[in-house]
Amino acid sequence: MTVSFVLAGGGSLAATQVGMLRALVDAGIRPDLVVGSSAGAINSFCFAQHPTQRGLDRLAGLWRGLRRRDVFPLHPWHLVTGLFGRRDGLVSADRLAAFLRSHIGIARLEDTSVPVHVVATDLAAGQPVVLSEGNAVDALLATSALPGVYPPVVLNGRPLVDGGITADTPVRQAEELGATEIYVLPTVGPSEPGRLPHGAVAVLLHAVGHMFGRATAMDLEVVRGRVHVLPAPAHDGANPFAFGGTDVLMEKGYRATAAALERVQVVA
Repeated sequence: MTVSFVLAGGGSLAATQVGMLRALVDAGIRPDLVVGSSAGAINSFCFAQHPTQRGLDRLAGLWRGLRRRDVFPLHPWHLVTGLFGRRDGLVSADRLAAFLRSHIGIARLEDTSVPVHVVATDLAAGQPVVLSEGNAVDALLATSALPGVYPPVVLNGRPLVDGGITADTPVRQAEELGATEIYVLPTVGPSEPGRLPHGAVAVLLHAVGHMFGRATAMDLEVVRGRVHVLPAPAHDGANPFAFGGTDVLMEKGYRATAAALERVQVVA
Protein backbone atom coordinates (compact mmCIF):
# COMPACT_ATOMS: atom_id res chain seq x y z
CA MET A 1 0.00 0.00 0.00
CA THR A 2 1.33 3.42 -1.00
CA VAL A 3 -0.26 6.31 0.88
CA SER A 4 -0.47 9.79 -0.59
CA PHE A 5 -1.70 13.08 0.82
CA VAL A 6 -3.25 15.26 -1.92
CA LEU A 7 -3.60 18.96 -1.10
CA ALA A 8 -5.94 21.15 -3.13
CA GLY A 9 -5.54 24.82 -3.90
CA GLY A 10 -7.52 27.57 -2.24
CA GLY A 11 -5.49 30.71 -1.68
CA SER A 12 -5.41 31.86 1.93
CA LEU A 13 -7.97 29.17 2.84
CA ALA A 14 -5.19 26.61 2.41
CA ALA A 15 -4.18 27.51 5.98
CA THR A 16 -6.96 25.07 6.89
CA GLN A 17 -4.73 22.25 5.65
CA VAL A 18 -2.15 22.92 8.36
CA GLY A 19 -4.69 21.83 10.97
CA MET A 20 -5.73 18.86 8.84
CA LEU A 21 -2.12 17.71 8.51
CA ARG A 22 -1.66 18.07 12.26
CA ALA A 23 -4.68 15.82 12.89
CA LEU A 24 -3.35 13.21 10.45
CA VAL A 25 0.05 13.18 12.16
CA ASP A 26 -1.65 12.91 15.57
CA ALA A 27 -3.53 9.88 14.27
CA GLY A 28 -0.29 8.22 13.18
CA ILE A 29 -1.08 8.41 9.46
CA ARG A 30 2.09 8.91 7.43
CA PRO A 31 2.29 9.45 3.66
CA ASP A 32 4.71 7.80 1.25
CA LEU A 33 4.35 10.78 -1.06
CA VAL A 34 2.66 14.19 -1.05
CA VAL A 35 1.09 15.89 -4.06
CA GLY A 36 -0.13 19.48 -4.09
CA SER A 37 -1.51 22.12 -6.38
CA SER A 38 -1.48 25.92 -6.11
CA ALA A 39 -1.50 27.05 -2.45
CA GLY A 40 -1.79 23.40 -1.43
CA ALA A 41 1.59 22.83 -3.05
CA ILE A 42 3.22 25.24 -0.61
CA ASN A 43 1.82 23.20 2.28
CA SER A 44 2.82 19.98 0.52
CA PHE A 45 6.43 21.01 0.12
CA CYS A 46 6.85 22.41 3.62
CA PHE A 47 5.25 19.33 5.19
CA ALA A 48 7.37 17.00 3.05
CA GLN A 49 10.47 18.82 4.27
CA HIS A 50 9.61 18.25 7.94
CA PRO A 51 6.67 15.79 8.31
CA THR A 52 6.43 16.23 12.08
CA GLN A 53 4.52 18.34 14.58
CA ARG A 54 7.57 20.56 14.90
CA GLY A 55 7.61 20.99 11.14
CA LEU A 56 3.92 21.87 11.23
CA ASP A 57 4.70 24.52 13.83
CA ARG A 58 7.06 26.08 11.30
CA LEU A 59 4.42 25.86 8.57
CA ALA A 60 1.87 27.52 10.85
CA GLY A 61 4.39 30.31 11.39
CA LEU A 62 4.67 30.78 7.63
CA TRP A 63 0.92 31.28 7.33
CA ARG A 64 0.76 33.60 10.34
CA GLY A 65 3.43 35.79 8.76
CA LEU A 66 1.86 35.94 5.30
CA ARG A 67 0.15 39.19 4.32
CA ARG A 68 -1.75 40.27 1.24
CA ARG A 69 1.09 42.63 0.29
CA ASP A 70 3.39 39.58 0.07
CA VAL A 71 1.04 37.84 -2.37
CA PHE A 72 -0.66 40.70 -4.21
CA PRO A 73 1.69 43.73 -4.05
CA LEU A 74 -0.32 46.24 -6.06
CA HIS A 75 1.77 48.74 -8.01
CA PRO A 76 0.12 51.31 -10.32
CA TRP A 77 2.69 50.84 -13.11
CA HIS A 78 2.27 47.05 -13.09
CA LEU A 79 -1.52 47.41 -13.18
CA VAL A 80 -1.47 49.85 -16.08
CA THR A 81 1.05 47.94 -18.18
CA GLY A 82 -0.72 44.66 -17.45
CA LEU A 83 -4.14 45.98 -18.43
CA PHE A 84 -2.75 47.42 -21.67
CA GLY A 85 -1.02 44.19 -22.67
CA ARG A 86 2.58 45.18 -21.99
CA ARG A 87 2.97 42.68 -19.14
CA ASP A 88 1.58 39.16 -18.69
CA GLY A 89 0.43 39.84 -15.14
CA LEU A 90 -1.00 42.59 -12.97
CA VAL A 91 1.41 42.04 -10.08
CA SER A 92 5.03 40.98 -9.68
CA ALA A 93 5.90 37.68 -8.03
CA ASP A 94 9.11 39.12 -6.54
CA ARG A 95 7.70 39.66 -3.04
CA LEU A 96 6.14 36.21 -2.88
CA ALA A 97 9.42 34.70 -4.07
CA ALA A 98 11.34 36.57 -1.37
CA PHE A 99 8.83 35.47 1.27
CA LEU A 100 9.11 31.82 0.26
CA ARG A 101 12.91 31.93 0.19
CA SER A 102 12.94 33.41 3.69
CA HIS A 103 11.03 30.37 4.95
CA ILE A 104 12.36 27.46 2.89
CA GLY A 105 15.74 28.73 1.76
CA ILE A 106 17.46 27.47 -1.39
CA ALA A 107 15.76 24.09 -1.43
CA ARG A 108 15.06 21.51 -4.11
CA LEU A 109 11.97 19.38 -4.55
CA GLU A 110 13.90 16.11 -4.62
CA ASP A 111 15.61 16.74 -1.26
CA THR A 112 12.55 16.51 1.03
CA SER A 113 12.15 13.84 3.72
CA VAL A 114 9.00 12.57 1.99
CA PRO A 115 8.80 12.64 -1.82
CA VAL A 116 6.80 15.68 -2.95
CA HIS A 117 5.28 16.49 -6.32
CA VAL A 118 3.99 19.91 -7.36
CA VAL A 119 1.34 20.20 -10.07
CA ALA A 120 1.28 23.24 -12.37
CA THR A 121 -0.45 23.91 -15.70
CA ASP A 122 1.30 24.21 -19.05
CA LEU A 123 -0.33 27.38 -20.41
CA ALA A 124 0.49 26.53 -24.03
CA ALA A 125 -0.75 22.93 -23.94
CA GLY A 126 -3.50 23.37 -21.36
CA GLN A 127 -2.35 20.26 -19.53
CA PRO A 128 -1.21 19.55 -15.96
CA VAL A 129 2.53 19.22 -15.40
CA VAL A 130 4.02 17.34 -12.46
CA LEU A 131 7.22 18.85 -11.05
CA SER A 132 9.25 16.43 -8.93
CA GLU A 133 12.71 17.95 -9.02
CA GLY A 134 14.36 21.30 -9.33
CA ASN A 135 14.31 24.59 -7.47
CA ALA A 136 11.44 24.52 -4.97
CA VAL A 137 10.68 28.25 -5.00
CA ASP A 138 10.45 28.27 -8.81
CA ALA A 139 8.05 25.32 -8.73
CA LEU A 140 5.88 26.90 -6.04
CA LEU A 141 5.74 30.19 -7.92
CA ALA A 142 4.70 28.31 -11.06
CA THR A 143 1.86 26.38 -9.43
CA SER A 144 0.66 29.58 -7.71
CA ALA A 145 0.79 31.80 -10.82
CA LEU A 146 -2.89 32.72 -11.14
CA PRO A 147 -3.32 33.63 -14.83
CA GLY A 148 -3.73 37.33 -15.45
CA VAL A 149 -2.57 38.15 -11.93
CA TYR A 150 0.95 36.71 -12.10
CA PRO A 151 2.99 36.22 -15.27
CA PRO A 152 3.70 32.59 -16.25
CA VAL A 153 6.85 30.99 -14.87
CA VAL A 154 8.97 29.44 -17.61
CA LEU A 155 10.58 26.17 -16.53
CA ASN A 156 12.32 23.85 -18.99
CA GLY A 157 10.96 25.94 -21.84
CA ARG A 158 7.31 25.61 -20.74
CA PRO A 159 5.18 28.57 -19.58
CA LEU A 160 3.59 27.34 -16.35
CA VAL A 161 0.67 28.79 -14.42
CA ASP A 162 -1.60 27.87 -11.52
CA GLY A 163 -2.00 24.12 -11.09
CA GLY A 164 -5.59 24.62 -10.01
CA ILE A 165 -6.57 25.40 -13.61
CA THR A 166 -6.18 21.77 -14.70
CA ALA A 167 -5.77 19.83 -11.44
CA ASP A 168 -7.05 21.70 -8.42
CA THR A 169 -7.18 18.41 -6.51
CA PRO A 170 -4.50 16.27 -8.20
CA VAL A 171 -5.76 12.79 -7.30
CA ARG A 172 -5.16 11.40 -10.78
CA GLN A 173 -1.57 12.58 -10.67
CA ALA A 174 -1.11 10.94 -7.26
CA GLU A 175 -2.37 7.64 -8.62
CA GLU A 176 -0.09 7.91 -11.65
CA LEU A 177 2.79 8.39 -9.21
CA GLY A 178 1.93 5.07 -7.54
CA ALA A 179 -0.52 5.97 -4.77
CA THR A 180 -2.99 3.23 -3.86
CA GLU A 181 -4.54 4.98 -0.86
CA ILE A 182 -5.19 8.72 -1.03
CA TYR A 183 -6.12 11.25 1.65
CA VAL A 184 -7.57 14.35 0.00
CA LEU A 185 -7.18 17.63 1.90
CA PRO A 186 -9.62 20.16 0.41
CA THR A 187 -9.73 23.76 1.52
CA VAL A 188 -13.44 24.53 1.39
CA GLY A 189 -16.36 22.45 2.59
CA PRO A 190 -19.91 22.58 1.22
CA SER A 191 -21.82 25.81 1.70
CA GLU A 192 -25.10 25.94 3.53
CA PRO A 193 -27.83 24.69 1.12
CA GLY A 194 -29.74 27.52 -0.50
CA ARG A 195 -27.41 30.19 0.79
CA LEU A 196 -26.22 32.50 -1.98
CA PRO A 197 -23.15 34.73 -1.75
CA HIS A 198 -23.32 38.52 -1.91
CA GLY A 199 -20.75 40.81 -3.49
CA ALA A 200 -18.84 40.55 -6.77
CA VAL A 201 -15.85 38.62 -5.38
CA ALA A 202 -18.04 36.24 -3.38
CA VAL A 203 -20.23 35.45 -6.39
CA LEU A 204 -17.19 34.85 -8.59
CA LEU A 205 -15.58 32.54 -6.06
CA HIS A 206 -18.84 30.65 -5.52
CA ALA A 207 -19.16 30.02 -9.27
CA VAL A 208 -15.51 29.00 -9.65
CA GLY A 209 -15.94 26.67 -6.69
CA HIS A 210 -18.75 24.87 -8.52
CA MET A 211 -16.54 24.52 -11.60
CA PHE A 212 -13.59 23.09 -9.67
CA GLY A 213 -15.93 20.89 -7.63
CA ARG A 214 -17.32 19.20 -10.75
CA ALA A 215 -13.84 18.65 -12.17
CA THR A 216 -12.65 17.12 -8.90
CA ALA A 217 -15.72 14.85 -8.72
CA MET A 218 -14.96 13.56 -12.21
CA ASP A 219 -11.35 12.84 -11.27
CA LEU A 220 -12.40 11.03 -8.10
CA GLU A 221 -14.73 8.79 -10.09
CA VAL A 222 -11.91 7.40 -12.24
CA VAL A 223 -9.38 6.83 -9.45
CA ARG A 224 -9.10 3.10 -8.79
CA GLY A 225 -7.47 3.16 -5.37
CA ARG A 226 -8.97 3.87 -1.98
CA VAL A 227 -9.74 7.56 -1.43
CA HIS A 228 -10.53 9.39 1.82
CA VAL A 229 -11.84 12.92 1.28
CA LEU A 230 -11.36 14.77 4.55
CA PRO A 231 -14.17 17.13 5.59
CA ALA A 232 -12.97 20.69 5.23
CA PRO A 233 -15.16 23.11 7.16
CA ALA A 234 -17.45 25.49 5.30
CA HIS A 235 -16.16 29.03 4.92
CA ASP A 236 -19.26 30.89 3.81
CA GLY A 237 -18.30 34.41 2.80
CA ALA A 238 -14.56 33.75 3.24
CA ASN A 239 -12.17 35.46 0.85
CA PRO A 240 -9.19 33.40 -0.38
CA PHE A 241 -7.36 36.65 -1.12
CA ALA A 242 -7.49 37.83 2.52
CA PHE A 243 -4.90 36.57 4.99
CA GLY A 244 -6.44 37.30 8.38
CA GLY A 245 -7.89 34.63 10.65
CA THR A 246 -5.18 32.06 9.97
CA ASP A 247 -5.37 30.54 13.45
CA VAL A 248 -9.14 30.12 13.16
CA LEU A 249 -8.74 28.33 9.82
CA MET A 250 -6.09 25.98 11.19
CA GLU A 251 -8.19 25.17 14.25
CA LYS A 252 -11.27 24.46 12.11
CA GLY A 253 -9.22 22.16 9.90
CA TYR A 254 -7.83 20.27 12.87
CA ARG A 255 -11.19 19.77 14.57
CA ALA A 256 -13.01 18.64 11.43
CA THR A 257 -10.29 16.15 10.49
CA ALA A 258 -9.73 14.82 14.01
CA ALA A 259 -13.47 14.20 14.41
CA ALA A 260 -13.66 12.42 11.06
CA LEU A 261 -10.69 10.19 11.84
CA GLU A 262 -12.13 9.35 15.24
CA ARG A 263 -15.43 8.29 13.65
CA VAL A 264 -13.57 6.03 11.22
CA GLN A 265 -11.68 4.38 14.11
CA VAL A 266 -14.91 3.82 16.04
CA VAL A 267 -16.54 2.16 13.04
CA ALA A 268 -13.46 0.02 12.41
